Amino acid sequence: MSFVNGLKCRECGERYEIAPVHVCELCFGPLEVEYNYAAIKKTISRELIESRPPNLWRYRELLPLDGEPLTGFHSGFTPLVKADRLARALGVDELYVKDDSVNHPTFSYKDRVVSVALSKAVELGFDTVACASTGNLANSVAAHAARMGLRCFVFIPDNLERGKVVGSAIYNPTPVAISGNYDDVNRLCTEIADKYKWAFANINLRPFYTEGAKTYGFEVAEQLGWKLPAHIVVPTAGGTILPKVAKGFEELVQMGLVEDRPCKIYSAQASGCAPVVNALHRESDLIEPVKPNTIAKSIAIGNPADGYYVLGAVRKSGGWGEMATDKEIVEAIQLLAQTEGIFTEPAGGTTVAVTKKLIEQGRIPRDEAIVISVTGNGYKTIEAVNDAVAEPHQISAKLSAFDELYANLSQEPAKQAKSA
Repeated sequence: MSFVNGLKCRECGERYEIAPVHVCELCFGPLEVEYNYAAIKKTISRELIESRPPNLWRYRELLPLDGEPLTGFHSGFTPLVKADRLARALGVDELYVKDDSVNHPTFSYKDRVVSVALSKAVELGFDTVACASTGNLANSVAAHAARMGLRCFVFIPDNLERGKVVGSAIYNPTPVAISGNYDDVNRLCTEIADKYKWAFANINLRPFYTEGAKTYGFEVAEQLGWKLPAHIVVPTAGGTILPKVAKGFEELVQMGLVEDRPCKIYSAQASGCAPVVNALHRESDLIEPVKPNTIAKSIAIGNPADGYYVLGAVRKSGGWGEMATDKEIVEAIQLLAQTEGIFTEPAGGTTVAVTKKLIEQGRIPRDEAIVISVTGNGYKTIEAVNDAVAEPHQISAKLSAFDELYANLSQEPAKQAKSA
């Protein structure tokens, strides 16, 4: 049973039938899925959700399919890690990491949005799917398309990390590397989508694609025992996830699944690509595009499509935004790895670094529950930290060689203490 009424413009309110369209013909505002919430409320319950398999489709009433999903049966419901050692390092009482670096099958939160977009693409009659991507989305579209037997094209900037290039190519899509940054790729893909009439996950299917991001927020609330966190820090690239986490929290309240309580949402960006945070700091609604220059390539989108809605969601919640330098991002990746055993890509390093800043600024109190969003896996982006980690000790295959090494290592703490 479908609970979808249709599409609605987020700006002027004009309504449309369900179709692969994403822009209002009247005002050029973005379209969003509209639900029959009254009917959903009569159907959904905590008990019903908890009885279902641990994947993103456990919240199917609040997702935009008419029929059954076709992929994503092992995607979502990733761990909410109670990060006690990181909490001590940051000087706070209660800290969690929502860890989509282990999402199935491509180790990023994109497996959520792609599961929804590609299932909808088949419902709408497409046999060719595509995307404009900074890496993680290309990996996910290629993987899910392979599972579904769909023809697939992925369009990426020509300077991506090798792990993300191989992580798409292995599924045998048609990968296309374009000279320029993500914004150049996205502009070209808009033209290709219009000419070839393919299903572009994050362009003409964007209204359906973005709904999948709500499941990140749904899971946080469910895993906290059906309550909203006091604070959640979310990375901002194109601006998809943060407003949809906010929408997901609002839907849970509207459905009576969680108590309505304050939840502040914070935007995290790299200082080399921070158009949304810059606008927050200027107290402006105008997001001035920037040319990205950061190791955090997965969030290096200089002209974010949904940036305006990030501003709205952050301000409505009473949150804020901060940025982190590349050096701070690398240090935060190391801190998360060395305290919680989680290896995140630079986007996650950004959220950890920004959380640290917000705590130090007093914007996030030290005695309230905090969730840090980790949306991708560090094994895809080893270039970012390659120069920051130690090389292995080289010895021969003899016990005496290790004995000598171990003796030298044992003396190092004493030498460091003496020099200090």
